Amino acid sequence: MKRMISKKLGEWKDNKDRKPLLLTGVRQCGKTYILEQFGKESFKSYLYINFEKQANLADVFEYDLDPHRIIRELTILLHKPQIVEGETLVIFDEIQACPKAITSLKYFCEDMPDLHLIGAGSLLGVALKQKEISFPVGKVKQLKMYPLNFEEFVEAKGEGNYFEFLKGRDKKEAVPSLVKEPLEKLLKEYYIVGGMPEVVQSWVENHDIDKVEDLQKQILDNYRNDFSKHAPLDMVTKLTAIWDSIPVQLGKENNKFVFSHVRQGARAREYEDALQWLVDAGLVYRPEMIEKPSVPLSFCADATYFKVYFADVGLMRQKAGVYYRDLLDGFNAYTPFKGSLAENYVFEELVSKDLPIWFYRSGNSSEVDVLSEYQGKIVPIEVKSADNTMAKSYKNFCENYKPEIGFKMSLKNIGISKISETLSVSLPLYLAHMIKDYIEELS
Repeated sequence: MKRMISKKLGEWKDNKDRKPLLLTGVRQCGKTYILEQFGKESFKSYLYINFEKQANLADVFEYDLDPHRIIRELTILLHKPQIVEGETLVIFDEIQACPKAITSLKYFCEDMPDLHLIGAGSLLGVALKQKEISFPVGKVKQLKMYPLNFEEFVEAKGEGNYFEFLKGRDKKEAVPSLVKEPLEKLLKEYYIVGGMPEVVQSWVENHDIDKVEDLQKQILDNYRNDFSKHAPLDMVTKLTAIWDSIPVQLGKENNKFVFSHVRQGARAREYEDALQWLVDAGLVYRPEMIEKPSVPLSFCADATYFKVYFADVGLMRQKAGVYYRDLLDGFNAYTPFKGSLAENYVFEELVSKDLPIWFYRSGNSSEVDVLSEYQGKIVPIEVKSADNTMAKSYKNFCENYKPEIGFKMSLKNIGISKISETLSVSLPLYLAHMIKDYIEELS
């Protein structure tokens, strides 16, 4: 299965100033698979260690953190051939289970700079927040991996030719029907299936919705089990309550996450650590509100007013209990949740392209679904689930703040207009992954 992170891994491999790499990402998003594939295809050999399955190997890091000794002893214990710097990839998987292995990356960077070493972990984001771990600041590069985005999903389906077709065309031209219609169909499939690799693979091979649903339920159960296995005991009940409340909160009118809706009488100070655990684990996104935007947007965000979305739209759909047929029928039978699914999808697409996410709200009436920032530009994005692009708040935002470029995302075809000084682009939802390209080319 082709993953876009492979390009970043290749760039890291060839970088002369390379540091050890830490790869984070939600559980079951394909980290282990892509790293082993990288080892097989890009190196003469690779050494794979999983510190959860091979917990006894943590003892190797107890004596000292000399990288030469560590590598020598690991190869002996695992009956592996000698590691050759520049030719062998070393993978420390589930590295959070061996905190001293994380600390050792500092010494691998300093004493074995030619060794290609990658540490990865599903709950690494959580582990790195723990005080007992001495993090090698400045001595590692970090990358984050996500579930398959829509472009990768289409590629996995063997239909990447549609995007290839569009690459050579003027970005202002409408998408022809022979491409538009299949991409709209594929987008509906993506809302149903999502981007978890095991689920996508099953869908590609079997096209069986029952198998998709079963796998999604298994993944959601596994995540819930992770709460009791890896979170502090006093946090487990809170994690479960927040996790279960997310679809309900997104189904409300303004989508704002309210702690008192998690449990009657609940207060932010009681639950905010549990929510942050979910964020650090990569399970959810937490875009914050911006009321008075200016660059950089991160300085304007209100951490007390936010929304919470799932890291995978397919799991969101499953967790919310949205019947797949309602999506295939174009939401005719199920309307309350369609906007939240579309927003969840757009947030995912932006995050997968390393674009930051917020939303705009002023008072009780004016809201722009998504705000992002790229190359010093504020980028407002209105999201509609169908082809209705009436967006009064978006229009007011453009008139008041005059960003260079903004987007109205829906099922409507490509179109360009002017709102005050803003170039406003009508962009089909299935082209969300191309927002950077549009910003670079048109603004």
